[in-house]
Amino acid sequence: MKTLSLVFLALLGAKAISGLRAEGQANEPRGLAWIRGLLYAALLALAVLGARGVGEDLAAQFYFWASQDNLAHAQMGKAYTNALKAVEMRPGVLRYWRALARSKFSAQQFGSMLEDEPAFKSLSGGRLEAEDALRFAFAHFFLAQYDQVIPLTEQIIRENRYYAEPYVLEGMAYMAEKKYAEAERRFLGVLQMFPSQEDAVRGLAEVYALTGNRARALAVLSETDKFAFSPEARKRFADLKSLYAAGSARGESQAERERGRLTRNQKE
Repeated sequence: MKTLSLVFLALLGAKAISGLRAEGQANEPRGLAWIRGLLYAALLALAVLGARGVGEDLAAQFYFWASQDNLAHAQMGKAYTNALKAVEMRPGVLRYWRALARSKFSAQQFGSMLEDEPAFKSLSGGRLEAEDALRFAFAHFFLAQYDQVIPLTEQIIRENRYYAEPYVLEGMAYMAEKKYAEAERRFLGVLQMFPSQEDAVRGLAEVYALTGNRARALAVLSETDKFAFSPEARKRFADLKSLYAAGSARGESQAERERGRLTRNQKE
């Protein structure tokens, strides 16, 4: 559109300049010819500047497309380089910053990605959009900055309470902080809306396992039989059930040994 607009305006300007004539005179005055020449020169300069701007727009877009393709083929270094060039050429375009953020996230450059957060806020009117907020929240989580995760996930939940990912991430953050009651509440909230949300199932089971209630963890995993899950998910649930069942057996054996030791001590 920019290219077509530029061509149209250039043609319109050239036609307007060529139409400059001195009415009622057989010969054109030298001054008018000189003015028309200046106008043609100015039009040419503007066309060159406009063409340069259009060229940079196209170049930035090509770098963006290349970065997207690089990410699809797991070429992280190239994805980062191309996205960075797009941002450098057109820093006012949010989608180029997102491409850069995706490349940094895929390369686990979480700290560097978080440094770009002010640019996102500036281009989004001071408030992060849900896609960007969730990506930054995950970056904080992977950097163990759990207190920074909750405000971002809460913002997303307020704006869209039927979006599962922020609930799950918030539950994971609470679990990492050993705030198990809050984590349980978040995972249960997700499963009430989306009973086949695999990450929420695994998170809830892990909360119960970490608090020593392996029987309840096993019950959560057994409940998945009532819902539709992929074969891969069911395989992961089966592995977790085996792990928790083995842990329960070890825990019971340890309890029996402890009771035997206390009984012997009482007899002595």
